[in-house]
Amino acid sequence: MNEDREDAFSSDQYQYTNRWFSGGAKSVWDKLIPQVDPSKILEIGSYEGASACYLIDMLSPRGRVEMHCIDTWEGGIEHKSGGAFESDMTSVEKRFLHNTRLSISRAQNEVVLMQHRGRSDDELARLVAEGRRGYFDFIYVDGSHQAPDVLSDAILSFVLLRKNGVIAFDDYLWQERLSYGADPLRCPKLVIDAFTNIFFRKIRIISAPLQQLYVQKIDD
Repeated sequence: MNEDREDAFSSDQYQYTNRWFSGGAKSVWDKLIPQVDPSKILEIGSYEGASACYLIDMLSPRGRVEMHCIDTWEGGIEHKSGGAFESDMTSVEKRFLHNTRLSISRAQNEVVLMQHRGRSDDELARLVAEGRRGYFDFIYVDGSHQAPDVLSDAILSFVLLRKNGVIAFDDYLWQERLSYGADPLRCPKLVIDAFTNIFFRKIRIISAPLQQLYVQKIDD
């Protein structure tokens, strides 16, 4: 049982089963998001919608918000039966829909939320094909933890990000609990390090706690 998981709880009528976002990225975003002031946001890995609702709640008083949420709502390896984060993903998606609809209903300005239900490599490629290269102000990468998946998420996110926009990589130091120890191909860090090294002339790393890594795009 994951020590961070809890029974379902409500926070101001939002329905969550964990405090992964509120106990992690939120403290950084409280300061970072007002500086970035994004209006076009892409999220890879939405789960129950905690981060999406946070962004809608924070940004909608400032103006129109366009948010794209990509998730299979089938879970990764760690969410399957017997995994460290075993979850009923049908219920997870229902909570995502409940939470985001509630957030949008409270918004002070227009919120356009587009739910992309599918693999991130397919959905990101589709956004590129639709002409959204250099389109997004802020991209949150919090999907699959498998190294090959993180690699495609990182590269395609860079393509979709506008100049001076920010990519937030969550779970930088995340490791799956395996009987034989850590597997670098089942962790995000290997790929995130490779991405920042290969793109180092085109990005600026923003200081943040070690569980997240933030980069600003400074050149195409």
